[in-house]
Amino acid sequence: MSTDPILIWGAGAIGGTLGAYWARAGVPVLMVDIVPEHVEACRTDGLAIAGPVEEFRQVVPAVTPAELTGSYSRIVLAVKAGATEAALAALKPHLAADGFVLSAQNGLNEIAIAKAVGESRTMGCFVNFGADWHGPGEILYGNRGAVVVGEIDGTVTERARAMHRLLALFEPDAILTDNIWGYLWGKLAYGAMLFGTALTNDSMSANFADPQRLPVWLALGREVGAVAAARGVKSLGFGGFDPMVFAPGAPEAPQVATIAWLADYTSKTAKTHSGIWRDLAVRKRRTEGQPQIGIISTLGRKVGVATPALETLVALIRDIEEGRRPMAFETLKVLIDRCRSVSTTA
Repeated sequence: MSTDPILIWGAGAIGGTLGAYWARAGVPVLMVDIVPEHVEACRTDGLAIAGPVEEFRQVVPAVTPAELTGSYSRIVLAVKAGATEAALAALKPHLAADGFVLSAQNGLNEIAIAKAVGESRTMGCFVNFGADWHGPGEILYGNRGAVVVGEIDGTVTERARAMHRLLALFEPDAILTDNIWGYLWGKLAYGAMLFGTALTNDSMSANFADPQRLPVWLALGREVGAVAAARGVKSLGFGGFDPMVFAPGAPEAPQVATIAWLADYTSKTAKTHSGIWRDLAVRKRRTEGQPQIGIISTLGRKVGVATPALETLVALIRDIEEGRRPMAFETLKVLIDRCRSVSTTA
């Protein structure tokens, strides 16, 4: 196994949590983040992990991009999807010739990473634990969740086995897979729904439990399922969430039951709202809407699958970002009406 530090590019909710756990376990880690105050807190007083899972503070070596020197054989990319290309341009000079970039992000960022550094230097990762960056040196670890790693070409390599062992230090139930795309597409169905819940200030659980909003979750799940099927992907789930219930032609009853499971699942975490909601309501910044959800529509067009609900959702998120619509039920109602009109004409 490599002896150089694991370079974590992006020390927010995902990267910071991984970094704190690895550093506590004695794994050499170096985190890179663009927020100087966060970097300083992590390397001096330490990064505080809080929440119901575990609470501890861990000093983690950290630098800003301008302070970074050297090359690294393992780079964990953990920035927001929209920052992927800029981060890749900055980290590429620091990637060792025989190294790889692992995407610990939401969405299909492996596509962009492979384009930038090559498919052989790209590793896929699916993360579904709940965490939020609350400020310099502070992360809420709201709930454990699935962690899966695998090569994007479906092979099982020694480097993937090594990363699986490292990820198991954080999540003992971490999985090594030969179908990482299946997990990534499976989460996209759930991820699209989380974007929908961010259109209002209601909790994730309240959104999933409301019968009036059910047409939205069904439409989003079905559109992601249709694009995945057309691309030949066998989507894989987590917990009680099976994305294959949304496959083309699948019956509605299991789909409704899956949404009911999501209402229950999201009611049991300290992270009551999605990171998307936090971006909009608290941090007042752009979300990952276009790079994470918009890409599904782009890929859908390539295989002849229409995605009207997803396109409407991305447009509504953009309206909120730019101040044209409020975070309120009236905004979600636009999507509800769109999904109902699609279902009646389908």
